[in-house]
Amino acid sequence: MTPNWLNAYVLHRRPYRETSFLVDFFTYEQGRISAVAKGVRGAKSDKRSLLQPFQALRIQLTGKSDLKNLTLIEAAAPALNVTGDALYCAFYVNELTNRVLPQGLAAEMVYQTYGDTLVQLKESQRLDRPLREFEMALIAELGVIPDMTTEAFSAEPIVAQGWYDFYAEQGFSAVAQAGRNSYSGKDLLSLAEGDYTDSAIKTAKRLTRHVLQPFIGDKPLKSRELFLAGR
Repeated sequence: MTPNWLNAYVLHRRPYRETSFLVDFFTYEQGRISAVAKGVRGAKSDKRSLLQPFQALRIQLTGKSDLKNLTLIEAAAPALNVTGDALYCAFYVNELTNRVLPQGLAAEMVYQTYGDTLVQLKESQRLDRPLREFEMALIAELGVIPDMTTEAFSAEPIVAQGWYDFYAEQGFSAVAQAGRNSYSGKDLLSLAEGDYTDSAIKTAKRLTRHVLQPFIGDKPLKSRELFLAGR
């Protein structure tokens, strides 16, 4: 039986044995999958030239274990030439996806947002908005995005004039006075509506870092370290 074609991007690759790569793919149909690309490290390998980040691919995989074998690969679109600060951001998106998405979890909406994010990073003068939108899509897929329209404990609606503290795994609760870590009701409502104002973008960064930290763990993201080292 011929394997189905999968739409995919390379998240990460590393040398495997003498002639192969171990590749982490992000696929539309099956989510994150690891596979061995055998014999592709030779200079004349056509597969090697395709196993690059930010290249939309179509692949076929075989194998019954969690570690698959790459059998066929072809370009689905021209590779995106991402440079400068956008390149660091794109590597961050790859590393974050690889770190927090469980293997084998089909995440079609995240996949679509991922492709859109790469294009926006390449073309946009502003990099923070596509990053925050992608992070918000991730926490939605993971089922940990808090309700940004209703208070967690009182079930009262969040109001634009209010200030709220965030409680992990529970949500937002109103406070009488804004504290250092409080969130603006106006920004929360903007994010709930997909309206990424300048202030809402900053709020999204704080929120997603808080929510994603348990998934990322204590090991620092290498892409952040590379970005800081290159400044």
